Amino acid sequence: MSPKIKKLSPHEAQKIAAGEVVERPANVVKELLENAVDASATHLSLYVEDGGKQLIRVVDDGCGMGEEDAQLCFEHHATSKIETVDDLETISTFGFRGEALSSISSVSNITLITKTADSEGIKVELKAGKIKNKESVSANTGTDISVRDLFFNVPARKKFLKKKETEWRHIQQLFTAFCFDYTNIHFKLFSENKQIFNCPPVENTHERFTQLKDHQVAEHMIPLVSHDEKNGVKITGLISNHQFFRYDRSSIYFFVNHRWVKDFKLSNAFLKGYLNVAPPGKYPAGCIFITVDPHEIDINIHPRKEEIQFLHPRRVQHLLKETVKKTLENHLSKQLKKDVRFTSAYAYPGIPARQASADRPSFISNENYAHSKTFSSVFVPNQTSPISAATPAFPSEQQTTVSQPTPSAQTEKNYRLIGQFKKTYLLLEKEEGLFVVDQHAAHERILYEQFSKRFEDVESVKLLFPQTITLTAQDISLAEPHLKLFQKNGIQIEPFSDTQLVVHTTPVHLKNASIEELVREALGWIIEFKNLDEQEFVRAMNKKLHAQMACKAAVKAGDTLTEEKIHQLLNDLYTTENRFTCPHGRPTSWLLSTYEIEKKFKRKL
Repeated sequence: MSPKIKKLSPHEAQKIAAGEVVERPANVVKELLENAVDASATHLSLYVEDGGKQLIRVVDDGCGMGEEDAQLCFEHHATSKIETVDDLETISTFGFRGEALSSISSVSNITLITKTADSEGIKVELKAGKIKNKESVSANTGTDISVRDLFFNVPARKKFLKKKETEWRHIQQLFTAFCFDYTNIHFKLFSENKQIFNCPPVENTHERFTQLKDHQVAEHMIPLVSHDEKNGVKITGLISNHQFFRYDRSSIYFFVNHRWVKDFKLSNAFLKGYLNVAPPGKYPAGCIFITVDPHEIDINIHPRKEEIQFLHPRRVQHLLKETVKKTLENHLSKQLKKDVRFTSAYAYPGIPARQASADRPSFISNENYAHSKTFSSVFVPNQTSPISAATPAFPSEQQTTVSQPTPSAQTEKNYRLIGQFKKTYLLLEKEEGLFVVDQHAAHERILYEQFSKRFEDVESVKLLFPQTITLTAQDISLAEPHLKLFQKNGIQIEPFSDTQLVVHTTPVHLKNASIEELVREALGWIIEFKNLDEQEFVRAMNKKLHAQMACKAAVKAGDTLTEEKIHQLLNDLYTTENRFTCPHGRPTSWLLSTYEIEKKFKRKL
């Protein structure tokens, strides 16, 4: 009887093991860039095709390799970085286990051209981990390595690769991290033979931000204030101030001893430093460098070396939180000293005198409401049609004249409009009590239902002056495959350059709103929903877009509404489905019962 357990051949075992080191093209890029940095390169160029699926090529001017090393580097567990496991405690280079090139070569086709300063160039070609050709060639000092047809011999893994745009985004984020980490190296990035980034050496991280992001982002970055360096831990870098936030965490980078790491607990500690500063659902940007004693960390806990383990994690997390908090406090203190203004002592608390009268509740006399609207249960609808998507929900103040409600709506009244409170809440008297309507939440719900029902048939207006949106090249590549989704919602956007989009048309309701903020929000949703199938992705994106479009187009808290506008809003709310909450789940209205009021005044027990 033959045994059931069989020993895999070394070649098959290596292909399977490669899956732990190489999950996607970005993992290959990481290993090759790390090797170039370890080789003391000062110029480093990265070439990518088809999101790294077809080609990943790294060219550097580092120390290069001789003929023997050019072959040994592809052997399993062949390394120049360590000799015993004890060396891991003080390792200062990236690669050290000798797994990367061996694993990469087993699932791809590789061409290596390398040369040291005192030897001739050597070219080595491998297919599926086996050397097929070796020859002497003319070459510059350094290394030029090309990885083609990733996972060509492992179809089970190849089919799990994401779309080109997704893989490309991962590569861009990785490239950006290396640029931040090594400001002394000249980095270049090419995609489909087109240069995306050219980042010469700079003096500091702030200048790198200017190269990689737009100037607006760099202007909001502030240096971390050193909080406490005892226990051998030092934290430096840049973080965004209280005025700049993104809709995802993609602009937060952590480096521990110059190694880019992904650490959820570090991220949480960083965000706790922004407590009461960051708005809900928004995230700061940051480039944080943590320096610790090499004996205090374990860098060998993850196959792809993307994570590390601290000997005293809580100590580092607390220091990070307090450093961020202290930096923001110092920055805000400086801003307050710069921007402080004094107002009359006769103003309402916290309100400038010139605004105090405008912020008081506005009450409307009974005489003006001889023909007030009638409401059944909550509201009775006006007999006129609801707001047209082709017409702004409310005309501008200059176009509006106060008029009495239409005779068709005049029936027995059981509500009386009292007025507008704090330019935000509509107060209505009802037999059961005081009925309060949030004008923004109510209008949000009205517009959301219109956008949702008239999807792909939204009335648009062509902008007289197209709106230009400046993003990073990484964000452009993220947004470009989904521009048709915007177009179906009445927003026509086209690529203008590698870092700019141009908006030509918008829905009528959004003609005065900032489309740039909507696009930036959408980038976060695209990342959030990336793992959904296509149909679910489109459904989730539309829901988010409709909610935010409604939010941006709706009347705001603080807008003064005329009688005509108020009645129009109340009648349209009545004819709207799901009218009791806004798209974000906040209530549109609230009833303070007569009993509750009387109880407050001790009239009821």
